[in-house]
Parts: sequence; structure tokens; C-alpha cells
Amino acid sequence: KKRGKPWFRRDFNERYLKIVQKHHRVIAAQFFGHHHTDSFRMFYSDTGSPINVMFLAPGVTPWKTTLPGVNNGANNPGIRVIEYDADTLQVQDVVTYYLNLTHANLMAPAWEEEYRLTSAFQVPDGSTHSMQTVLERISKDTKYLQQYYEFNSVRYDLSLCGESCRADHVCAIREVDFTRYEECLKANSSASAIVSACLLLLSLLLGICGPQQTL
Repeated sequence: KKRGKPWFRRDFNERYLKIVQKHHRVIAAQFFGHHHTDSFRMFYSDTGSPINVMFLAPGVTPWKTTLPGVNNGANNPGIRVIEYDADTLQVQDVVTYYLNLTHANLMAPAWEEEYRLTSAFQVPDGSTHSMQTVLERISKDTKYLQQYYEFNSVRYDLSLCGESCRADHVCAIREVDFTRYEECLKANSSASAIVSACLLLLSLLLGICGPQQTL
């Protein structure tokens, strides 16, 4: 949900990454909970090719974190169903159901389908290749980014995901290695600073070159 809040210690994380890289051909996918947010993580070879994906399921408990520095970390209750090919173990689709607590408190509990992966992100399945496509769309398309962000909290946090928010999530998904994750955040911060400076300079130039009023 927020940058700089890892659940693995650095040394254990490095060891886990090496295990996945070594055995990715026999790992159909990775399914994790505990995080309480709906997300995924990509794993790459040493040459940068996507080799595996980790799915992070949302929590049923609408727990709001008390971790320092993390604001508005609650979620609506969510339940995930994985559809897969029994012969190949290939993930065919991921369907998430949720309970809107605001509506439930006003009326009555009503579980409903939140989204289906293939429909929401326009991919054929839940394979590593497809999830790399999802990442690229989240990274480049604000429509998909906002959709992902709302799914992340199971439609609890519907605020706008801006540039800093985009960097938080894209870097977390793409760079599971601690060092590469930190470098990704720094690169995005530098790029944002350059864009802001250029916009400021452009505004000043437009102000100088614009029509002048005489008194």
C-alpha cells in the first residue's frame, strides 16, 4: 500500500528470489495472502525476461493497519477464486468477490463479484506473460492504473492514484529485489522532479512572452 514497508527481511528475500529463478519452470504460480491488499509481483530472469508471477489476495478481515507512516490502509472484505487448467495447472482466470461494508452497514450484507482478471485488464489468462501485460498497462495507461488502485483496497480507497502513487505500485510489482526497488523509486522521483521543473519553466516563459498590459 505504501512504499518502504517490506514483509520479508532482505536476506530471506534474496534467497527466495534465487529459489524462484532456479525452479521457475516447475512453479505454475505463487499465491500469497496476509498482505490484505489485492496485487501481484513479477519475477524476472537475470536477463530481464518475465519468468513467474506472485498473486497477492485481498483479506476477508477489513483490518486497518497501525504501522507508522501508513495512512488509510483498510480494505473491504474480499474472497478470491482461482480458475485453472487441471492438466497444465495454468491459471485461466482470477475472480474476486467482495463485500461493500458501507452498503452493508446501511442495508444488509451482499457479496458480489468485484472483477474478473481477464475482463478487467483485457488479457487471455493469468499466465506470467499476461500479468506482464497487465503491469505494462498499469504503468502506461491511467485508466488501468486507477482501476488497479481501486481493486488494491477492494474498492475501499477510491481516491485518485497520481504519479507518486503510480511509482509506489509499479515499482513494488516490477522490482521484488530490495535494491532494484529502491533504485526504481529514485528514478521515478528524479523523472517527476524534471517534469515539474520543465512545467514551471514553461509557465514562466509563457508569462514573460504573453500579452503585456500597459498602465
